[in-house]
Amino acid sequence: MKRLLAHRSMLLTLGLLLMLSLLLAACASPAAPAAEAPAGEEAAAAPSGEVGRDETLVYAVDLTDLITLDPAVAYEFGGIQVVGNVYETLVSFEPGKPGELVPVLAQSWDVAEDGDMWKLTFTLNPDAKFASGNPVTAEDVAFSWQRAMDINKSPAFLLTDVCNMTNGEINPVDAGTLELKIPNTVSPQVCLSVLTFSTAAVVEKAAVEPNMGDDMGEGWLNDNSAGSGPYVLSRWDRSVSVTLDANMDYWGGTVPPMKRVIMQSTPELANLQAAIETGDADIVQDLGSEQAAALEGNPDLTLVKGLTTLLAYVGMNATKPPTDNPDVREAIRYAINYDDIIALLGGNGQLVQEIIPIGFLGHTGENPFTQDLDKAKELLAKAGVEEGTEMDFMVATGTGPGGIEWSTLGAKIKDDLSKVGLVANIRQLQQSELLNIYRNQDGELVLMNWGPDFPDPDGNATPFANYEARSLAWRNAWDDPKAIEMSKAAAVELDPDKRAELYAELVDYVMHNGPYVMLYQPTRVFGVRNNVQGFIYDPNDTPTVSFWLISKQ
Repeated sequence: MKRLLAHRSMLLTLGLLLMLSLLLAACASPAAPAAEAPAGEEAAAAPSGEVGRDETLVYAVDLTDLITLDPAVAYEFGGIQVVGNVYETLVSFEPGKPGELVPVLAQSWDVAEDGDMWKLTFTLNPDAKFASGNPVTAEDVAFSWQRAMDINKSPAFLLTDVCNMTNGEINPVDAGTLELKIPNTVSPQVCLSVLTFSTAAVVEKAAVEPNMGDDMGEGWLNDNSAGSGPYVLSRWDRSVSVTLDANMDYWGGTVPPMKRVIMQSTPELANLQAAIETGDADIVQDLGSEQAAALEGNPDLTLVKGLTTLLAYVGMNATKPPTDNPDVREAIRYAINYDDIIALLGGNGQLVQEIIPIGFLGHTGENPFTQDLDKAKELLAKAGVEEGTEMDFMVATGTGPGGIEWSTLGAKIKDDLSKVGLVANIRQLQQSELLNIYRNQDGELVLMNWGPDFPDPDGNATPFANYEARSLAWRNAWDDPKAIEMSKAAAVELDPDKRAELYAELVDYVMHNGPYVMLYQPTRVFGVRNNVQGFIYDPNDTPTVSFWLISKQ
């Protein structure tokens, strides 16, 4: 057995080495810049010549959720991580300092009342420029936001529903000044937080507009980049890796020490462990408890742990029998053995049964559900659900939050449901495929996780409660007018104490009426080689890992 495991580890190592060498060779001659600079200006983007291993960061992570690299569309963790290193927003949060807004493309901003509107005036940094060398202008900002709203994919609700933006109220005053007007029923502070998210990132109009086509440029932006960030997209090998090259003329300060970043899709926990042990990867994300225990004390690496703002949950379609009945949804919540799930996580998660995570205003800490099979059966009988009723249960491949295999978590939930007479037929899909089905409201039971788009309780409350936002409530076909109004009232309340009360009421209402079984808030475990410096994991920031801060000894 030991010989077999050693042989398997050697094959994994050789495979990763071969893949890395092929990627380094393929990327030795970087892709052309995304757009040609105007005549007389030199196009600039990626490093010239070959990039050595000492200047290459290999980041192993499960990228099976990756659907798009277009900042207007990306709404998956893998895509957001890429977008956050290639594109920039007007404002952002300081990495490692949650809640502290700092200027990025905007040099300064001002908020003032304007009749029944708020007027947000942004003064752009005159030094800001795209990787092409062209300046970032207010026209680029307006184009980017308007394009995101016009495409109207999953993250667009942040602009249209949370900020209440309209195209007519985004006005470039001149090249360096942008005015945004939003209704005074919207919190300007919440809107500023929204503008830190990747969907508000600024793309170069001159580069994207000629490549719009029928898909408004999404296809082009999957293979080219048009940002101002510290990295440019070199290539996306679907299901394999994403390669980023340093923007050698980065306007925002020092050129990134890591001239190339290879995000290697590694969904298997054993492969993550092998990659960090051998040094084939410099950083690995989402180690399981067993892998972390095996690596504890390894002198060549450090384990970095941090509580995420993610929540793992089961979504239940509110229009498909039997989960169209609120009693059935409550029965399913009582059927789950939450203690067993926390034990399976091996310390990589905390029990959370509400829609607002630990650390956010409005989190109550209430966990009212424990496994009660008699109560679950009683509720199912009341709803007229027969024993043996079958439901489709979509579960992703790869690793789930807290470093547990999705399949392991799904099997546990399936077993719990069987004890009350419900048959959950597991259908395992790659995350990208699962998300496409889920977003079309075609799921029945769906095992998934969610992370807030900005560090405010509204980043969870609106998606989970407001059907009109076309996010999580939409995906689960839960159109509840009371929940919608409660989420709207809490979002605009300015008094912190009153706001906390409103969120507590909303949390309780969704907990018992909504289409969710909230499971836990996971801890994320990274393996980091000891020669890597500057690594910061910040769950409140976009991206959660800033590659440009990282260097090697």
